[in-house]
Amino acid sequence: MDDGDGHFGERVAARYDDPSDERFDPGVLAATVDVLAELAGGGRALELGVGTGRIALPLAGRGVPVHGVDLSRAMVARLRAKPGGDAVGVTMGDFATTRVAGTFSLAYLVYNTIMNLTSQAEQVACFRNVAAHLEPGGRFVIEVEVPPLRKLPPGENVVLWHTSPTRWAYDVFDTATQACSSNYVKVVDGRGEFRSIPFRYVWPGELDLMAQLAGLHLCDRWAGWAREPFTHESTGHVSVWEKPAD
Repeated sequence: MDDGDGHFGERVAARYDDPSDERFDPGVLAATVDVLAELAGGGRALELGVGTGRIALPLAGRGVPVHGVDLSRAMVARLRAKPGGDAVGVTMGDFATTRVAGTFSLAYLVYNTIMNLTSQAEQVACFRNVAAHLEPGGRFVIEVEVPPLRKLPPGENVVLWHTSPTRWAYDVFDTATQACSSNYVKVVDGRGEFRSIPFRYVWPGELDLMAQLAGLHLCDRWAGWAREPFTHESTGHVSVWEKPAD
């Protein structure tokens, strides 16, 4: 772990913006930003876990005022170094509890970032924190995977999802606590490197209950940013909750 930056220090930040990653595909970014800009409705947007600005920068480029919250100084430094990076305000801190001045018409967490909060209590606190920031009628959006437990063979707790001559990646699950970790092994010139990042997987219905506890209600749930129908076969979802207007 990088001191002060959690699991997202300079080593991760330096290679986070990988153009070969599907997250940076122009079509994926455009679809994501289209939905978020529409939901912002001309108001301010709050990104929790703003990172290097993958979403915040193009959203700000669409005329949406964006403010971010992040724990990693290394990731935010990468955001600041990009064109337009100065236009995105950032508050450093844990997005489960950090408060930002003013209110927002939209708050969002993308690409499994809710799972970086590794306890149910922290995830519940995040929903309550978002509700406190939203103006009446404001929306909260989360993009996250459906826990892939169907991939686990009976009696096993590891899912291997990448192999190559020099790299291996696998997830480890504890189904009793919903704790999980993504683990990466890399061998270069005979030297090995290992990195492990902890998460807490969360079910769609559990997120809905967290939203209810925070005074929010579910508006929409899609299988992706193209608003495909969410079904029992969906491997992920984009969910939208609303703060009542009254």
